[in-house]
Amino acid sequence: MSDTFNTPAPTSNLNLTERDQKVIWHPYTQMKNALPHIPIVRGEGVYVFDEKGKKYIDAVSSWWVNIHGHSHPYIAKKVAEQLNVLEHVIFAGFTHEPAVLLAERLLPILPGQQDKVFYTDNGSTAVEVALKMCLQYWNNKGIPKTKILAFKNAYHGDTFGAMSVSGRSIFTDAFNGLLFDVEFIDLPNEDNIANLKSQIANLKSKTACFIFEPLILGSGGMLMYEAKYLDELIFACNEAEILTIADEVMTGFGRTGTYFACEKLTNKPDIFCLSKGLTGGTMPLGITTCSNKIFEAFLSEDKLKTLYHGHSFTANPIACVASLASLDILLDSKTLQNIKRIENKHAVFLEEIKSHTKVKAVRHTGTIIAIEWETGNETSYLSSLRNLLYAYFLDKGIILRPLGNIIYILPPYVISDEDLDYVYSAIKSALEEI
Repeated sequence: MSDTFNTPAPTSNLNLTERDQKVIWHPYTQMKNALPHIPIVRGEGVYVFDEKGKKYIDAVSSWWVNIHGHSHPYIAKKVAEQLNVLEHVIFAGFTHEPAVLLAERLLPILPGQQDKVFYTDNGSTAVEVALKMCLQYWNNKGIPKTKILAFKNAYHGDTFGAMSVSGRSIFTDAFNGLLFDVEFIDLPNEDNIANLKSQIANLKSKTACFIFEPLILGSGGMLMYEAKYLDELIFACNEAEILTIADEVMTGFGRTGTYFACEKLTNKPDIFCLSKGLTGGTMPLGITTCSNKIFEAFLSEDKLKTLYHGHSFTANPIACVASLASLDILLDSKTLQNIKRIENKHAVFLEEIKSHTKVKAVRHTGTIIAIEWETGNETSYLSSLRNLLYAYFLDKGIILRPLGNIIYILPPYVISDEDLDYVYSAIKSALEEI
């Protein structure tokens, strides 16, 4: 067999966008009236390029995953090397060096005491595993605790368990009758923290776990809250023997200014969910970590106490190697310097625009800044302003994907000061022109 294969060229005379429209169903998209999708042919650093050569600044890290820039040569080198060694092997009954090494390197840098890694495919599945761990933990102990606590406006993914613990919204409307019951609470603040802790105490006997996005609710509108109040909620959960799950799928790997958002807490969660920046945006991988307290509840001669969960691509060696390479870059001192540089520039930009008449609110944590447009009563994800802003920034060569009337900058850490200033300038112009 030849070691060279030639992929046939498309026989159609259509361009890539036209071919796409004939065969592709895109995510979060009403396909009936969607704008033509932009064909991207190459990525380099903070930029992606379309087939006509136009350059775009990826100011949202391609859905928050690309923390080190596109086509990073170090990650590409490590992935290429692994492809020639082992591309995949079943992870039930077998193991391999990249999976073990990644767990060995990751667990010590997670906040608190984390002892075991469970591999999956993405953020939603990492959440599913965490929920199943908690519910089965109590089941294995013979304690009937099945209620789950979560924040209003949360977003934890699009699979059914993840949707159930997410706030009810347009994302869940078609399925609300099929989702399991969840106790939703407000984000904590100085005025409501005492009441929230009282709620937790009252739910002690029936609540299995509390799942939360630490410090920032991403898809819920980049809503931000203070670490000290989350600390109090986790402490209250510990007192009530309610397990805690930190969904750091978005906030992990540097986004909040520290490697993990929970580093800002005194009280640490029992379980972490990780994905997105885990592989540096190279390919899908999900991780759920837990303490030995959780793990040991599944150790038994009784086979029914096994965690019966798995995925075909569990601990894919190539994805694990990409994660190891991404971790190398993340832990380099230059990356932390870049994170702090972006954080400081966002803080200056916040001061420049916070008093603008069209700015309803501006929020900033770490490398994330969110600007909420003043639109009167129209503030939903379906705000008519969304498409206007999206098209405006694309025309200027910037990818900003608004959450309704909220735009946010969440860039790769390699973005230059010049490119950040260009994005800031475009936002200022939009405030004057739209």
